[in-house]
Amino acid sequence: MKGFIYYEEADAVRNRWFIDELIKAGSVYDLDVELRVEDETGLDSADFIVYRGRDFEVSRKWEQDGMLVVNRSEVNRIANDKLQTFQLGALLGIPAIPTKLVTSADAIHEYPVVVKTVDGHGGEDVHLCETVAEVEQTISRYIGRQLLVQPFIEHNSSDIRLYVIGDEVVGSVRRTGVNNFKANVTLGGTAERFDAPAPLRDFAERIAKALKSDYIGVDFIQNNGGVWLLNEIEDPVGARSLYETSELNVAQEVMRHIHKKLLKSL
Repeated sequence: MKGFIYYEEADAVRNRWFIDELIKAGSVYDLDVELRVEDETGLDSADFIVYRGRDFEVSRKWEQDGMLVVNRSEVNRIANDKLQTFQLGALLGIPAIPTKLVTSADAIHEYPVVVKTVDGHGGEDVHLCETVAEVEQTISRYIGRQLLVQPFIEHNSSDIRLYVIGDEVVGSVRRTGVNNFKANVTLGGTAERFDAPAPLRDFAERIAKALKSDYIGVDFIQNNGGVWLLNEIEDPVGARSLYETSELNVAQEVMRHIHKKLLKSL
């Protein structure tokens, strides 16, 4: 069976090792996998496309053409919209950080708060604000983009990322920020193995089942009262932290999942 892994150029360069692992793992399951970088030529010949971008309209077009897309467009749409993510959590009964759209500091009555763009990722466009002036300055930086405001939850600059393939959690890590309230490893944070408790695994698997996702990351923080709060859903999710903290061959498990899915569709 023929498949493509589709990346934007900058991400393809940064993730070349994982791409090669996916291609190699595909051969184990008789999947002929090829990288395609910002080039849709010949994609209509594919049995499946592993989409590693963030524009759900791109993957929706492929779905409308009858192709299997991993992850499907609805996963991409919700995961890359933080407001949609929190609405999904509320619908599923999963505790989440109180979140609302913000256009002015007038609507904020308690500080500190976190202001972030709806569509940011990797810890980008996330700002801790302690005053009205800081909120107004942040809002002025993002004219024309939707912004969210959340109360700042003290969480020791750490979060938990659970990796879910199909509807099963396959691993989890604790990420800790360095000189930063953001825990993202791409911003200099560190990752260590974490054995997620059953309730947290249940939350992540509940999200994956609702989304009908293939491979996602689900991030939680824990407040001072010990309550786990949904923070983000990541699609496309990387695998670097999981490779560094476990023996799991992530690429092989992803390709095994795709192979099983293809066989069911025959």
